[in-house]
Amino acid sequence: MKRALAALAALVVVLATVVAVRTARFRSKQLDVSPAPAVAVDPGAPERLAAALRFATVSYQDPARFDAAAFTGFQRHLAASFPLVHRTLERETVAEWSLLYRWAGRDPALPPALLLAHQDVVPVEPGTEAQWTHPPFAGVIADGFVWGRGAMDDKASVVGLLEAVETLLRAHVEPARTIYLAFGHDEEVGGVHGATAIAKLLGERGVAPEYVLDEGLPIGVDMVPGVAAPVAMVGVAEKGYVSLELTVDGAGGHSSMPPAVTPVGILAAAVAALERHQMPAALCGPMRHFFESVGPEMPLPLRAVFANLWLTSPVVVGRLTGTPVWNATVRTTTAPTMLEGSVKENVLPTRARAVVNFRILPGESVADVVAHARTTIADERVHLQPLPDSVSEPSPESPAGASSFVRVARTIRAVFPGTIATPALVLGATDSRRYRTLTPNVYRFLPWHATTEDLHRVHGTNERLAVAEYEDAVRFYVALLAERAGR
Repeated sequence: MKRALAALAALVVVLATVVAVRTARFRSKQLDVSPAPAVAVDPGAPERLAAALRFATVSYQDPARFDAAAFTGFQRHLAASFPLVHRTLERETVAEWSLLYRWAGRDPALPPALLLAHQDVVPVEPGTEAQWTHPPFAGVIADGFVWGRGAMDDKASVVGLLEAVETLLRAHVEPARTIYLAFGHDEEVGGVHGATAIAKLLGERGVAPEYVLDEGLPIGVDMVPGVAAPVAMVGVAEKGYVSLELTVDGAGGHSSMPPAVTPVGILAAAVAALERHQMPAALCGPMRHFFESVGPEMPLPLRAVFANLWLTSPVVVGRLTGTPVWNATVRTTTAPTMLEGSVKENVLPTRARAVVNFRILPGESVADVVAHARTTIADERVHLQPLPDSVSEPSPESPAGASSFVRVARTIRAVFPGTIATPALVLGATDSRRYRTLTPNVYRFLPWHATTEDLHRVHGTNERLAVAEYEDAVRFYVALLAERAGR
């Protein structure tokens, strides 16, 4: 017994020593960067963004609802607002409505940069219009904000990039390397036509960008527990998705003579089983790198936890699964979104239908989700199949050690002093996944601050962006493009 206790004590001492040493070596990974020179943003920039929001460039699931006039008006607004851009850069229309700009560089041997954004926005949920402080397509500037659908997702990126290029052209900048700007028109419905066509065109032309930068995560304010500084989350990967359709067939008939088990009951049990038995949680590559990056900025007890994920990972994962936002970063999520049954309350349906949307963690696949669903439901009466237009594998993880990631991180630190720049996982899908055949360096970032409350405005009610935040976004793009231009 004494020997066993002695061995246990020795093990505890060794373990404590390892934890202490690893914690002591767990130091900040943040780059030491001088603040960027001040850039004067044109006073008319916020109004140009507000005017862009007045065009209802909405993407609907039904292509028959596409409003060509809105997109035509929006693109004319861009041409009128940025005359130097449209006189200097090559511009072409791809897939009828997407835009591709090329700013020719002095040295064609240098790999180009490719920056993405999208012109389209999601619809406003019918019946919620009165809940908006200002009408969603009025493009109002009030109380220090630009209000309207697309203010954050994603017209601020489209207009902000063009504003930055216009600023550089006024300063007579001639880029050392070629810069491409690609603005898809159907990102909100998958980018099947716009981004897909642009990526294919660039591939056929042999364009191999040094990196791609698309929309993604913002600079989070009070989002990371234990970290007081703002955290700029640069997406190095994004989750995939698949929507599974579940159907159960029955004989139908009058509800006064129901069978022992109805299609609705069978379907409900299947959906409940999927919610009850989630796919396993784990710290995948991007999120492990995230915590390895922000961990050194935390107080000592938390720093010790994240310095020793080899030991503490199960505890960390357990805590993260306790909140919806963080749970989504460590597992493939399960979200029933649609239920359909009878056409009348006293009629048994001949078919009951549900749709369950899964957001897939890197390292897992659509096939894994389908296999999990079949095993979990374990009922041959439930027919299961992926919806053909709702399937996308998780992206590969782009290297956080690449020079292009470092360049983005340095620009963040220069334009937003005191901000922590870190690799992260994007939970939604972006157009960037269409470009990953062109370069392994695909990153996703939105250069403005946001709180958790602000995130609810995206695709929701009262979408808005602070004027000061938009001006800083323009400054970020100026600094990034100026560096890419050889300054």
